[in-house]
Amino acid sequence: MRDLFVKVARPLARAETPGSWLAGRRLVAIDGTSLDLADTPANAEFFGRPSSSRGEQSAFPQARLMAIAECGTHAMFDAVIGPCRTSEIELARELVGRLTPGLLVLADRGFYGFKMWTDAAATGADLLWRVKSTLSPKHLETLSDGSWLARIIPTSGVKRMHTPPLTVRVIDYTIDDGRENPEEYRLLTTILDPSLAPAEDLAVVYAQRWEIESTFDELKTHQRGPRAVLRSKSPDLVQQEIWGHLCCHYAIRTLMADTAEHAGRDPDRISFVAALRISRRSLSHSSFPPHDIAAIALLWHSAIGKLKLRITSERRQRSSPRVVKRKVLKWAAKRSHHGRWPKPHHDPVFTIVFLN
Repeated sequence: MRDLFVKVARPLARAETPGSWLAGRRLVAIDGTSLDLADTPANAEFFGRPSSSRGEQSAFPQARLMAIAECGTHAMFDAVIGPCRTSEIELARELVGRLTPGLLVLADRGFYGFKMWTDAAATGADLLWRVKSTLSPKHLETLSDGSWLARIIPTSGVKRMHTPPLTVRVIDYTIDDGRENPEEYRLLTTILDPSLAPAEDLAVVYAQRWEIESTFDELKTHQRGPRAVLRSKSPDLVQQEIWGHLCCHYAIRTLMADTAEHAGRDPDRISFVAALRISRRSLSHSSFPPHDIAAIALLWHSAIGKLKLRITSERRQRSSPRVVKRKVLKWAAKRSHHGRWPKPHHDPVFTIVFLN
């Protein structure tokens, strides 16, 4: 399944696809998520369990998935899977090395590091990454659009004093979303010329980074099922299952991209849930796999026709706090050994105590 994904997964946006380009560069985002696995000794040993806020370990082993997704189409075209004990940064290094020229890569503030930035920029891809407010690049020049050029240097490492600095462009801004104390954003980019990409355009397009969060929601909540645990009980089969989910998601997103092109609509107007349901019904009501190319084309165009009837309305402007409604329970996490809990050997004896 991994080899199949590597062979077929490519960016889907065409030159005219809305929300997919800036200054001739394809918008992509890099981020990670985790997946709950079947609670078996083999999975726990290989993938590990994350720690919980109460000092315990999670009820289920978890795999970590790092991916690069196209912002305009939500198509994940590169990914890497590892144990939860392996950090996102460590897994991201493998993905960063496979970036190509013509991309504008968006990433949140947890990814920045001098070496990571250097490795990513060396691929020829352009970068637009948010950084922590504590990062203070050395000011060089203020540009006409309010952004400024700066130099960054490594802050750790044995050879940091001998490492040449890099020139970046810095964009500082806030978002007027009605809050009394708006959050400050600081972005770094490799696009140094403001005439190619003005600061306002870069600040606006950075919001597209959240499209990869929606992509993970499609995979984990709708395709896999909410709060569902992957069923494979061994590490090899777990990875096979995850790659299978990625292939399935890419196929659905390809269907949605083709539907958007046929309908002349933004891919955002195509419902993932509708595409998922139509795909499932189409496969359940026909022989699969199809016997020839003509049968595949017929099945594909039939699905596009059905999905074109389910075009959604344009997205409304919205803002939501990052909070959870479900509180942390006081009970300890359930483990596999709880299934072997000691059983009573005799009928229970009830004692009634009368209180005076």
